[in-house]
Amino acid sequence: MPAWVYREGTEPDPRFTLANERTFLAWIRTALALIAGGVALEALGLPLHPTFRLAASLVLLGAGLVVPLLAWIGWGRAERAMRRQEPLPSSVMALPLAVVLVVVTALILLGLLLA
Repeated sequence: MPAWVYREGTEPDPRFTLANERTFLAWIRTALALIAGGVALEALGLPLHPTFRLAASLVLLGAGLVVPLLAWIGWGRAERAMRRQEPLPSSVMALPLAVVLVVVTALILLGLLLA
């Protein structure tokens, strides 16, 4: 399991497979941090404009929901490439996460300025 990954190619060096799994788990920790940040932003009642605080929280929670799905896809793409002895694909996570962080930072700054 999953067949879309394991039915192709040959078994790669276990060290590479384990490194790929550690990367997946690091993205899962990132998702948990995004969720915790979204909850904390609302729960702590920081002195921000309520609309911008809620928007930033929702963006963080949405990212926390999407990151594990993208991590799973990224793990599978890397594992499949290793099994096929192809170059590793680029990350599907970097740009979306950077955009989320820019948006959240802008919302928090606006929330501070308009509070």
